Parts: sequence; structure tokens; C-alpha cells
Amino acid sequence: MNFPAIAAIYKFEMARWGRTFLQSIVSPVIATSLYFVVFGAAIGSRITEIDGIAYGVFIVPGLVMLTLLTQSVANASFGIYFPRFTGTIYELLSAPISAFEIVIGYVGAAATKSILLGLVILATAWLFVPFKIAHPLWMVGFLVLTAVTFSLLGFIIGLWADGFEKLQLVPLLIITPLTFLGGTFYSISILPPFWQTVTLFNPVVYLVSGFRWSFYEIADVSPAVSLAMIGVFLAICLAVVWWIFRTGYRLKS
Repeated sequence: MNFPAIAAIYKFEMARWGRTFLQSIVSPVIATSLYFVVFGAAIGSRITEIDGIAYGVFIVPGLVMLTLLTQSVANASFGIYFPRFTGTIYELLSAPISAFEIVIGYVGAAATKSILLGLVILATAWLFVPFKIAHPLWMVGFLVLTAVTFSLLGFIIGLWADGFEKLQLVPLLIITPLTFLGGTFYSISILPPFWQTVTLFNPVVYLVSGFRWSFYEIADVSPAVSLAMIGVFLAICLAVVWWIFRTGYRLKS
């Protein structure tokens, strides 16, 4: 294992993130505050409780997951796309570092950024609605697994995209809508039976449900099922990344 090479990629990506502090940290914090003003105050005055939990408190895990998913994909996709755009990817591919080590460096940095941002969002949320976490270790586990999995997805998108338009296509048109429709601001139990069944085909439901269970011990689906779904998605992303480096897809052209 070439640890110096992994560390070099990791430190470079973290340094780049630090140079965009306003965009990386301040902007999501402001967005979270606005969500609490709009959803927590305006809608929360009409929906007082869901499953015995105050509405403002209920949406905290969903808000964290919303930020975590979008930022994981964005950080990882741009991190690997930029070397392809500038042509420095060929220097990386010719260096004495394996594909596995490259993935660790980029995905590790993207996941770290997302996890730190998720913790910042949690701290911001606590200023609005003090909450308790029933299972802190499970909360961290869901946070880390989700960040790593969607950072891998972002890595794949960064390798697939051949322009900045495509780089934004999946996050804007697929991931963000699925997150809003995945129980971020509501419980799927309030939906009619037909739409409850349809919603179960949305993978984000399992992520939000498992993460919310770690806070309040309430869930739309079993926490074990949530973990299994994350594991399956992680395995799929790893298989796709392996295939890309094995075939050279979008790397050698």
C-alpha cells in the first residue's frame, strides 16, 4: 500500500476544499437555517408532531442526509473530473500508485468533507431545536457508510462526465429530487398505501429511515433493511469503479 501517495491525494483535495470555505461550509449552513425557518416554523406550525416527535426535531436527520448526499456526490465528482479536464489524470495514472489507492485518496477526502459538513449541520440544527441521539454509534455508522457510498457514486459520475453540464446532471435531476421524495421532511406512513409502496423503490428512503432511527428509534423501514440497502449500493459502486479502471473507460480517451 502506497500510503504517501494516498496521503498526497488526500491532502491536496482537503486543501482545495479549505480554499473554498464560503461555498463549502457557510452556504450549506445558511441553507439549513432557511430550511428550519420555512419547514420548521411555517409548516411546523401546522404539523405539530410526527410519530410523537415534534416536527422541527423530526426533520433534523433528513436535513443532514440531504446535505450529506448532495455534498458527497459533488465533492467526489469534481475532485476526479478536474484532473481529467486539465489532463493531469495521465500523470496520476502513470505514477506508481494503484487504482485502489487512487480511489482511497479521492473518495476518502470527499467522504471526510461530507462527514465534517454533516456534523456542522447537526450543530446548526441544535441551535434551532435541541435534540437527543438515541444511538450515537449507529448514527456515526450510518453517516460514514452513506458518505463513503455516495462519494463512490460521485467518483463514478466524475469519471463518466465529459463536460461540466453532465457533472451537474445526476445530482440536480436525480439525487436531489429522490432525497426530497425520500422522507426527508415527512414519514412515508402518512402517504396513501399505493404511494407508500411506490416510495419504497426510492433508495434514499432507506438511508433517511435508518439515520432517523439512530436518533429517535422510529423508522419507516427496518434499520437492518436500511443497512442492507446501503451495503448493496456500496458493493455496486465498488464493482463499477473496478470495471472502469480495469477497462480504462473514460480514462484513456
